[in-house]
Amino acid sequence: MSRPSAGERLKRLLALLPWLAAHPGSTIQEISERFGISPKQLEDDLAVVWMVGVPPYTPDQLIDVEFDGDRVSVNLGSYFQRPLRLSNPQALALVTAGQSLVSVPGTDPEGPLARGLAKLATALQVDPAEAMTVHLGEAGSETLDRLRSAADGGRRVRLDYYSYGSDVRSSRDVDPHRIWAEGGSWYLAGWCHRADGPRVFRVDRIAAAEVLDEPVSTAPESGEISTFDSAGTDASVTLDLDAEAAWVVDYYPHEAVEELADDGFRVVLPVASTRWLEQLLVRLGPAADVVALTGDLPATAGTDAARRVLARYRR
Repeated sequence: MSRPSAGERLKRLLALLPWLAAHPGSTIQEISERFGISPKQLEDDLAVVWMVGVPPYTPDQLIDVEFDGDRVSVNLGSYFQRPLRLSNPQALALVTAGQSLVSVPGTDPEGPLARGLAKLATALQVDPAEAMTVHLGEAGSETLDRLRSAADGGRRVRLDYYSYGSDVRSSRDVDPHRIWAEGGSWYLAGWCHRADGPRVFRVDRIAAAEVLDEPVSTAPESGEISTFDSAGTDASVTLDLDAEAAWVVDYYPHEAVEELADDGFRVVLPVASTRWLEQLLVRLGPAADVVALTGDLPATAGTDAARRVLARYRR
């Protein structure tokens, strides 16, 4: 199992802490269900919070996490009580970043984080809902509304879906379980009756969604949901990455990772399709070396894709 993305984990923690501070004594199960993570992942995240603070790192300058049985409370450091002085560019950047946190599943849309952003936006005379909109893919609002309605009402949906990995468009009946935004895109998690198993769908690849009269017959799976579905995937690539390409370790699910002597990484990535691998290798260029391939992946995937790109520019 791959380690959690550092970026996703930080984003979740930044949304989690204000909610915990506003809801002391919440149970581990309640928090896990609200933010869509497993109790083990929640405990791992909270273990990091013990180390958050400012110099000189005395107890009053650290965030304190208290456990009372299965109940959790968070006491923010004293520096949160001091007025924050920001320049206009800093305040504007804070509103922009904060808007992305509000989209994290489980965040209270009327909680302390949202209220603080609203006050800051008012002082800047900007509308965070319009001027600071965070772009989340090309998912149509009607499609999202239908999926949310079906999920809330416990009704099955029929999707006209384009699968990027196999380059196939198909009709699928799905029990919708969860809809969320991550990494600039909207996703739907549910039980696909065509595949007879749990699947994750990118909403911007759904050409049409029909809400059926038939009720859902499956329940959501517990634990954290990955946007990468490795079901049926037996292909992988082992890459040696330069330090400048270390972002790959945080951005993509991986099966193994090893630090190299030159500050680089050796990482094993599951590969859903040759097309995906080609795009990744072209993007990385000389910052990545292919060490090994498994499955039916061509050894010349990167060079073949690069030649096709160059051929287009030479026309």
